Amino acid sequence: MSASGPLNEAERAVYEWQLDVPGFGEEGQSRLKEASVLVSRLGGLGGVVAYELAAAGIGRLVLAHGGEVVPSDLNRQLLMTHEWLGRPRIECATARLLELNPRLEIEALGENINEGNAARLVGEADVIVDCAPLFAERFLLNREAVRQSKPMVECAMYELEAHVTTILPGRTPCLACLFPSDPPAWRRKFPVFGAVSGAVGCLAAMEAIKLIASLGEPLLGRLLAFDTRSMAFHTATIQRRAGCPVCGEATGSPLGGG
Repeated sequence: MSASGPLNEAERAVYEWQLDVPGFGEEGQSRLKEASVLVSRLGGLGGVVAYELAAAGIGRLVLAHGGEVVPSDLNRQLLMTHEWLGRPRIECATARLLELNPRLEIEALGENINEGNAARLVGEADVIVDCAPLFAERFLLNREAVRQSKPMVECAMYELEAHVTTILPGRTPCLACLFPSDPPAWRRKFPVFGAVSGAVGCLAAMEAIKLIASLGEPLLGRLLAFDTRSMAFHTATIQRRAGCPVCGEATGSPLGGG
């Protein structure tokens, strides 16, 4: 958890519009203030997640993103700027987030999720939001989220389509239930519009907020998929896979999500 304590007058002034949301109020805002969220990668998807969480008043963000800003980032990665080309992405993202919310505590790591850091980073967060483009990273996050019984919001997009679901270890399917192996045709570079990344990023941020504040009904055991080409949205029920090597023995979860 991040810094605790009641809201001060400055915080009430910033968040006054969302404090009026039924079922949220000062208690929900205080829960956000006390919470820590890990966001894996800060590209077109994760950058929007981090930005919306910072705007909503999350207390602490744990951020992992390697590499330097390149021109092709700028069509969708809203935390990156033209002036930062050739410089570390994580530093640009951190600066932009603190411009928005100077009260925010940030742990910034200039590398992507890997075997050497996954357990530690997951252990430092109350909720994980998986925005990594590569399945190797996503499977690592999923494994650690299940092992440490941490809620994880899983989201992804491709071309004009996207999906999001929320994983509670022991209660819902995990990522390995949905994808038993790395899809063979998947590659690092894929067709993408920033507006589609941003849309699913906002939904993923809202799922994290709902988990932390016990607000509404998170996508537990449900997969929300949408196609912006036709503006078709569909929610499907998903099931845990019998014998899943990752979550087959998992029971219980620290958050109820109600």
